Amino acid sequence: MHDVIVLYNHPVDPAAFDMHYRSIHIPLVDALPHLREFAWGKVAVGDYYVVARMTYHSSTEATASMESPAGKAAVEDLAKFAGAGVTVLDVDRGEGS
Repeated sequence: MHDVIVLYNHPVDPAAFDMHYRSIHIPLVDALPHLREFAWGKVAVGDYYVVARMTYHSSTEATASMESPAGKAAVEDLAKFAGAGVTVLDVDRGEGS
């Protein structure tokens, strides 16, 4: 399995971030090809505001998903609401762990 984890920095306007994330960005993510699971949540305490996890069967599927028109649309959308910045982690899950 392969996860793409997105760590969103604290936005200047949390209400605007929340509205855009829920109404526009999540539907874009849901349209990603090869996506097996999508989960997200707000961080209670710490350096990040939201953490999202997209799960794929393999890194090859994750790459194809991000390079698709739907993937490009989701990435381009980040500039519209995540101006505080994001960190993206590609994580190959070890077998048997």
